[in-house]
Amino acid sequence: MIDGASSAEATVRLPGAGDSLNPVFSSRRLDGLALADQGSAALVERLLQIAVRYLPRVRTRGDFAFRLDGTRGSDGHWQLAVSGRSPRYAAIVALGLMRASDQAQRHVLGGDSCDDLVGRLVGQVDAMTSVGDVALVCWAAAEARHDGLPKALRRLTELDQPGGSCYLVDAAWVVSALVAARTQADVEDHLRRARGRLLAARGAALYPHIIGNTAPWYRTHVGSFADQVYPLQALARLHASSDDPEALAVGNSIADMICTAQGGAGQWWWHYDSRTGRVVEGYPVYSVHQHAMAPMALLDLADAGGNLQMDAICRGLQWLASPPETTEDLILDEPGVTWRKVARSDQRKAVRGLRAASTRIHPGFRLSVLDKVFPPGAVDRECRPYELGWLLMTWLS
Repeated sequence: MIDGASSAEATVRLPGAGDSLNPVFSSRRLDGLALADQGSAALVERLLQIAVRYLPRVRTRGDFAFRLDGTRGSDGHWQLAVSGRSPRYAAIVALGLMRASDQAQRHVLGGDSCDDLVGRLVGQVDAMTSVGDVALVCWAAAEARHDGLPKALRRLTELDQPGGSCYLVDAAWVVSALVAARTQADVEDHLRRARGRLLAARGAALYPHIIGNTAPWYRTHVGSFADQVYPLQALARLHASSDDPEALAVGNSIADMICTAQGGAGQWWWHYDSRTGRVVEGYPVYSVHQHAMAPMALLDLADAGGNLQMDAICRGLQWLASPPETTEDLILDEPGVTWRKVARSDQRKAVRGLRAASTRIHPGFRLSVLDKVFPPGAVDRECRPYELGWLLMTWLS
């Protein structure tokens, strides 16, 4: 998943009685979901309510924390602790929160607006060295029509130089950011290069993890779910912004493959073979994939004129409500949090490595005995701010 943050810790500030907010959410996407499945729509509305309660708890120093961890005390109550700081996650929160009401924004941001948050992020771009981080800030500034967009774009141009290796996620975010900015700035040359890089990086079926030859030999063919979702979203938005049939066709192809591979209980699996589209290793299954990232990309594709995959979206949400791998609830109304993932009891991640190596040698050879040795079911009691940012962006677009 997305990584990178400082190690500072902070004490969770639980909202007091005067901080309560129960906004009413409405959008075309929520209406469409309700028509398809009332239970899924009710679940998303519940998650949105949790989001506006959770996000103020992880705000730190005008930014957002990297993670929140939960441990159950001897009295049975959850004790929560936040740690780190992540401008990347803050940018994703901004992208989602700007679609909520002004009241909800100021509740989450301690009286500030999303415009204030974006302004602080733009002020930090000169110190940022990650292409992905700066791309997200550009994207947020463009969506907010913030006057700091030119500064953010200049920094993106400095960092995103042709050639060399690049993470697929970062390459996709560059395209999405430039698409969002193209009506406000001249980004066409940069966008043309970024588009070409993204399209050329695809394997025979899906995307790998890295553009360039820097991955270990046994992982060069492996791409994560994020490596499929963010390019899919970028290509959909590219076509929506200016007719691009090639981008739409690739987006439809990726969507069809990940939907075909979806688990029987609605799981969006984690690692894929970019050569064949087969699942290399399914676990962990991440909550954010189920409630936000998969629906976000698939609905953006449908909005751009691509295939609508509403049945797959609903199945993904249904897994989150009742995951068969565990009896533990992943969604807690009290204290208001969604746990991050269900994983194998494999702390050294041996299953991922062995399956990557075995499928590199022979596609489809997954060493099925590992499912019995390391069964899934371990719940990661952690939640990161970007997960709720994408949730807001997905369903309030």
